[in-house]
Amino acid sequence: MLAAHAIAEAATGPALVADRQLAAYNARDLDAFCACFADDVEVYDFPGALSLKGQAAFRARYAERFKAERLEAIAMHRAVIGSRVIDHERVWLEGRGKSAPVDLVVIYTVRDDLIARVDFIREG
Repeated sequence: MLAAHAIAEAATGPALVADRQLAAYNARDLDAFCACFADDVEVYDFPGALSLKGQAAFRARYAERFKAERLEAIAMHRAVIGSRVIDHERVWLEGRGKSAPVDLVVIYTVRDDLIARVDFIREG
C-alpha cells in the first residue's frame, strides 16, 4: 500500500510542476515555461553559485535559449523527496556553435506549486 501511495504522490505536486515545465521547455512555449517558476526564482550552478535571480532574468535567458536550432530535454531518471524533484536530464541544445546531448542533474525546489529554486549539476 505504501508503494501505491508514493507512486500517486509522485504524479502530483512537485513532480507535476516539473513535468509541466519540461513539456513547455520542449514546446518552446516561453509563457507556459515561465509560468511554472516563482517570481523570485533562483538558479544555481553546483555547488551553490547563483547564476540568475528573478523572473525577468530567467525569462531573458530562456527566450535566448529557445532560439536554438535543436532544443530538447528528457528526464532519464527522477526522484521526488518532499518539495524537491531530482532529475537526471539529457539535453540537446544545438546551434550557434553549441552541440549536445549533455547529461546533467537538475534539482527543482517547489514552493506554493511553483519552482522557486533550480540547481544544475554538470560534468566538469
